[in-house]
Amino acid sequence: MSEFQHAEAIDVAVEHDVAPPPVVAIVGRPNVGKSTLVNRILGRREAVVEDVPGVTRDRVAYDATWSGRRFTVVDTGGWEPNAEGLAAAVADQARLAVDAADAVLFVVDATVGSTDTDEAVADVLRRAKKPVVLAANKVDDARAEADATALWSLGLGEPLPVSALHGRGSGDLLDAVLEALPEEAPPEAYGAAGGPRRIALLGRPNVGKSSLLNKLAGENRVVVDSVAGTTRDPVDELIELGGETWRFIDTAGIRRRVRESQGADFYATLRTRSALERSEVAVVLVDASEPLTEQDLRIISMVIESGRALVLAYNKWDLVDEERRHFLDREIDRQLHHARWAPRVNISARTGRHVEKLVPAIETALAGWGERVPTGRLNSFITDLVAARPHPVRGGKQPKILFATQASVQPPKFVLFTSGFLEAGYRRFVERRLREDFGFEGTPIEISMKIREKRQRK
Repeated sequence: MSEFQHAEAIDVAVEHDVAPPPVVAIVGRPNVGKSTLVNRILGRREAVVEDVPGVTRDRVAYDATWSGRRFTVVDTGGWEPNAEGLAAAVADQARLAVDAADAVLFVVDATVGSTDTDEAVADVLRRAKKPVVLAANKVDDARAEADATALWSLGLGEPLPVSALHGRGSGDLLDAVLEALPEEAPPEAYGAAGGPRRIALLGRPNVGKSSLLNKLAGENRVVVDSVAGTTRDPVDELIELGGETWRFIDTAGIRRRVRESQGADFYATLRTRSALERSEVAVVLVDASEPLTEQDLRIISMVIESGRALVLAYNKWDLVDEERRHFLDREIDRQLHHARWAPRVNISARTGRHVEKLVPAIETALAGWGERVPTGRLNSFITDLVAARPHPVRGGKQPKILFATQASVQPPKFVLFTSGFLEAGYRRFVERRLREDFGFEGTPIEISMKIREKRQRK
């Protein structure tokens, strides 16, 4: 079989999106062993653990797996103990965790028993009607199991005895957590086939996402406030535009860094990432009346890294004068060189100007996202490309592209089979030429290499 025939024979299945993992929030008062339990669940030491109450100041999310099931663990630490108001402060944090979580793991120190703070949290959890698993921690041996049974008084069901420090009972606890989580969505619910196409509205706080959603929906369905960061949770809206139904996911504004986010903003960022994971195309809103910010660039990079299709919507265009347009064009050329392929629309969510151009841009991006180049046509392109501009000679060697295949779509992924390592600059050149010849407007492209090892002659 020739190398070209080998390329034709390669048949890699199209990758489907997977559902974003469910979220498990770990709540409890200070020093009950939440971070120790997180480390036990993860099977590695990641959460900071000290025998001092309130060590965990940031809300931190971790990826975890048990019995083949993925889920996200949120360690909700950072509650400073004080003489007054501790129960109220912990209850507030528990509310935030419950709002964002699919299930809650409530950790109580069995050796201490139920305290006023524990009862305050339990009250919040009962009224929230979310699945709750009650962990009676610090049950290090059979003699201490009687302490756990006393926690039935919290009214949250059976207390499960566990020792986060020694691992005792952790398997049974994790089994209970998996039972509390919602059933996994079938893969086809997240693939391209069937159902309305899914669009995530992203952007920094107060850039106009909710205003745009309201304009598209034709009514005020989402709270709009001049105070930055009003939206806390994603809101899905089925909206008919251009004779087709679309699912828009409005998301809370992304702030600078997750670790800098406090309280509700942490969970908003977590939910924003989840919304991006279950979307097919992201419309990133940018305030055209202001200079591009680091946050704008970070959000755009996050979309590209996620492999989702991308549309850039420059909002508040009604506030842009000629001088600002001149500087904006320069900013785009200088700062968005890595996303020049993204369709751009200039709109005003407030007045509705040019909002109708959004759907054609989204359709263009989705078409590029699902574009597939036949292997024969792709390799003819590669042959002509290499002949016109071969890779530079480095160290007396000149790597060559032997053949290529498109491994998948959504986003398009190409594998180049080569005789040596291709420099990053040459791979960018290949990507640029791919876009010039085949389009791929509105989608990131992933290019990887498989270097063919030379066979040793016997």
